Amino acid sequence: MAENATIARPYAEAAFGLAEEARALPRWAEALAVMARVAANPELQAWMAHPRLNSRQVYDLFLSLCPEDLPTELRSIARLLIANDRLALLAEIREQFMELKNRHDGVVEAEIRTAFRLDNAQLSALVADLERRFKRRVQPRVAIDKELIGGVRIAVGDEVIDGSVRGKLEEMAAALKA
Repeated sequence: MAENATIARPYAEAAFGLAEEARALPRWAEALAVMARVAANPELQAWMAHPRLNSRQVYDLFLSLCPEDLPTELRSIARLLIANDRLALLAEIREQFMELKNRHDGVVEAEIRTAFRLDNAQLSALVADLERRFKRRVQPRVAIDKELIGGVRIAVGDEVIDGSVRGKLEEMAAALKA
């Protein structure tokens, strides 16, 4: 949702700035991932909606489910999110934080959907080709999608490379209809 992305942006930028200043980007990325998973827990969400719990109690409950070594600044961000009833934004905040971190590190994420499992050599070759094309390090996320029939479909940012059999068949069908 665009509205959530807009609301989450300042939190993500603030978290990134604090993490960069502390030279702890990987640690913060990991902590935000845990916090986002905790915030998405249905049981926690049910407790947070309980009318008798105040924001301090919700904060204490939330932190009891997070790692004890959570940076103080992230605890403050959690307190702020809870006070403003925006804890559900943690997943979006983490996603935007990761985009900022990847840009900082010169990394681009590639979502690779394939009809069949790729072995290590195939994946390494594909990643090497993508790194040459995008002139950045590529962090692959591979998923099996049997509907592709064969081949791969790669999404890097807003660019899509469709080398799947299904994509080729759809291109042919569109050309025949024209």
